[in-house]
Amino acid sequence: MKARRFTMLVLALTLTAASCGGDDDATDDTTDEGTTDTSTSGAPGDASGSIAISGSSTVEPISALVAQRYSDANPGVAITVDGPGTGDGFQLFCSGETDISDASRAIDDEEAALCADSGIEYVELQVGIDGLSVLTNTANSAVTCLNFGDLYALSGPESIGFDNWSDANELAAEVGGSGGLPDAPLSITAPGEESGTYDTYVELVLEDIARERGQDPVARPDYTASPNDNVIVEGIQGSDTAFGWVGYAFYTANQDVLKAIEIDGGDGCVAPTPETIVDGSYPLSRPLFIYVNSARMAENQQLAGFVEYYFSEEGITAVADAGYVSLTSYDDQRAAIGG
Repeated sequence: MKARRFTMLVLALTLTAASCGGDDDATDDTTDEGTTDTSTSGAPGDASGSIAISGSSTVEPISALVAQRYSDANPGVAITVDGPGTGDGFQLFCSGETDISDASRAIDDEEAALCADSGIEYVELQVGIDGLSVLTNTANSAVTCLNFGDLYALSGPESIGFDNWSDANELAAEVGGSGGLPDAPLSITAPGEESGTYDTYVELVLEDIARERGQDPVARPDYTASPNDNVIVEGIQGSDTAFGWVGYAFYTANQDVLKAIEIDGGDGCVAPTPETIVDGSYPLSRPLFIYVNSARMAENQQLAGFVEYYFSEEGITAVADAGYVSLTSYDDQRAAIGG
């Protein structure tokens, strides 16, 4: 199996499906009396101020749920949550425009340098784990499992112009693909370059093969790219033999119209499930993060209270409620923020 590029904490085995895109119909955390309780978070109910969160559209549903629940108990705190993509989020964060940056990958060297140049120090906090899901329409019975060679042949830098699945068969044979791709129209809708999901897909799936062949490690440019995961879901739903990739929560929320393609990373075909994401046997598992501006957290009581609530027993339930996998312990995160 391809080497993993991150160290994964031991994770919980429980995962629940979420509504697509983290909509506003989240269920509040309640006490036995049925009232929202954030008293253990250190967040006073009369808090006021504003908090700006931007970044990953994958992590956005988690932060949106936490923000909603915190705001229910602290209506004086105005929290904005936006999901233009991990890369765009880091640009805003490292320019001092946001307090928290959601990220579906770790910050890269260029982004870290931008933060350093701007005098912005931050704390990186892992919130959970995702299984990046490669998808097709439920009507596509001809495709059930693909390996990295197949994925490269379909979506890598040498597949420009392939508008039929079978167009990729010759290239797949050259790069170790299983081949046998069907004679069917190929339409691809997937995240664009601003997305951490795009970066993860390129890093885990395309990069090694591309570099071996002297190619730039990028996805083919001639597909429908969108920063909006709901648009990607609609694009895959719109064609019987469509292809694309999104975070696991967006797959589980749309299983009636989307089919997850099993991935062979070298040890056989594996479907994304809570168990395979947790134990790492699903080849496209990845960590999810938030990055918090350290100076602002130290000086802003409302931001500190929100981050403390995020990793409280009540707040962190949003990870599973949004459709991702929670860590079994958040002690390291709480220690990092002084909780």
